[in-house]
Amino acid sequence: MKFLEKKHKINMMNDLSKRAILSLALVFALGLTSCKNEEKAKTETETETNDVSKEVAMAEISFGVRGNCGMCKTTIEKAANGVNGVTNATWDVDKKKIDVSFDDSKTDAMSIHKAIAASGYDTEKAAGDLEAYNDLPGCCKYDHDMEMNQ
Repeated sequence: MKFLEKKHKINMMNDLSKRAILSLALVFALGLTSCKNEEKAKTETETETNDVSKEVAMAEISFGVRGNCGMCKTTIEKAANGVNGVTNATWDVDKKKIDVSFDDSKTDAMSIHKAIAASGYDTEKAAGDLEAYNDLPGCCKYDHDMEMNQ
């Protein structure tokens, strides 16, 4: 009889041990799942915040730039694109106008005007650097009275 009682107690202890282990495993699994969901939610929130920040900071401007040809286009666009924060700059040879997209938390319109002027080209707000202008190829030497932003 005592043998059966001992065996019964051992079986009960084994059952309790199994239940305890299963309970701990379940709690652990739930904890991991919860942490993973919190991390995922945090990452999604950070991504949305970054996307909104990027949208808010982007600006677009258009202004006149004097020039003549395809070589001018290359130099003007290179100068504008070289400004930190500029994402795109396209100069229209016929209209003598540049369209610029930039992050206004990193730069401003006047910095873009100055960069183009430093390469030798007049803009609506900045006169081209005379030394840089003199170093331009002959085909790029524009008339300083030329209409811009047509």
